[in-house]
Amino acid sequence: MQTMQAVRFHTYGGPETLVIEEVPRPRPAKDEVLVRVHAAGVNPVDWKVREGYLKEMLQHQLPLIPGWDVSGVIEEIGDEVRGFQVGDEVYSRPDIMRDGAYAEYLVIRASEVALKPRSVDHVRAAAVPLAALTAWQSLIQVAQVGPGQRVLIHAAAGGVGGFAVQLAKWRGAYVIGTASAANHDYIKSLGADEAVDYRTRPFEEVVSEVDVVFDTLGGEAQERSWQMLKKGGILVSILLPPPEEKAQAHGVRKGFVFVQPDPEGLKQLAGLIDVGKLRTCVEKVLPLQQARQAQELSQTGHVRGKIVLKVRD
Repeated sequence: MQTMQAVRFHTYGGPETLVIEEVPRPRPAKDEVLVRVHAAGVNPVDWKVREGYLKEMLQHQLPLIPGWDVSGVIEEIGDEVRGFQVGDEVYSRPDIMRDGAYAEYLVIRASEVALKPRSVDHVRAAAVPLAALTAWQSLIQVAQVGPGQRVLIHAAAGGVGGFAVQLAKWRGAYVIGTASAANHDYIKSLGADEAVDYRTRPFEEVVSEVDVVFDTLGGEAQERSWQMLKKGGILVSILLPPPEEKAQAHGVRKGFVFVQPDPEGLKQLAGLIDVGKLRTCVEKVLPLQQARQAQELSQTGHVRGKIVLKVRD
């Protein structure tokens, strides 16, 4: 039996539950591809799954390999797979119900894979799928952001927020981002027209009459965001479904996105990256053996852009 190195956890808990193990290398089914992982993106959902926050919803079988952002090369294809071949460089946000990408190899349904952007390496490609698809599905598909709209993006310097700023600007919106003062130049370099320092003054006192609020924070930040919307505007959250009664009370709409695999979206994102309309920011690159440190850094909530595990050159 062929084996591989993978990071797994056998019980829910803190970063110390992550262990590097030698495990069986998976084999692709007829509709799947085996990807030789070059890099795996690290996202907040990784440690939330590890800590058990989503266990009722996802009902994973443990032990589990986390990590649902991947870029690599197809090593093997199932008998019924069409449109891909061995050697293709691909990226994916694979099914979160299955083992993830903190490993040397990963089996993914062919329907969840797209050719990676040609203009970036695997490390930068691995930073894209989950975060960029979250922003894409929230702003483009649900909010349908268009020219001239005013869009407020919370935590605009984060992984999701950074892509959201760029996508809203690409759609012709006026973009307002909340971020610490240290990140204002950064989010403006991504296309934000206005930067609000949430630490010095309540953002709802500074911003008003927006068409879209993109809520990446939940809790109190979401509660304080309703009043900034124009009548008929929309608040889209990626944390928890916003209450319908709140939306009705303010005369606005609400939306919720839990990002789904979307190869068509990945194709369009790759195209935007390759023509220079979308760029990635990778703050930290760590080896697979430092997955624990990567998740600890992610849990601080103060990462500019993305953290990526480099699995191989």
